[in-house]
Amino acid sequence: MVGRTGVVSGVPRFGPRRIAAFRALWQAVTQSRRPGAPGLGDRLRALPRLLTQSVSGRYPDLARGRLALFALAVAYLVSPVDLVPEVFLGLLGLTDDAVVALWLGGAFLVETDRFLAWERSRPTVVDQPPKR
Repeated sequence: MVGRTGVVSGVPRFGPRRIAAFRALWQAVTQSRRPGAPGLGDRLRALPRLLTQSVSGRYPDLARGRLALFALAVAYLVSPVDLVPEVFLGLLGLTDDAVVALWLGGAFLVETDRFLAWERSRPTVVDQPPKR
């Protein structure tokens, strides 16, 4: 329905925050493809280390609240309750999944990139065998 202002009502608009989020996602995707950037396999292998270091408090750059948001996003995407909008709304019901998946993918790229850089910047400790 078109309102008095000529704007279609009921259609979601892309405000400045959503545009900024898509811009950040695009930047994360393009930077992850630059030469020398870690590949998807490196990022997936770093994920368990990222989680353990974050939960233990050794990696301070990922707050537990943001970690909880990641868990909620994954739970939302795999939840069978989320199938209800798809059944009734069809393609429109998939939009919410797409937005959550895009956010989660971008956050995954950004956080793993930051974590791998943090790991590279830390000094390595080599245990030496005891002298006899």
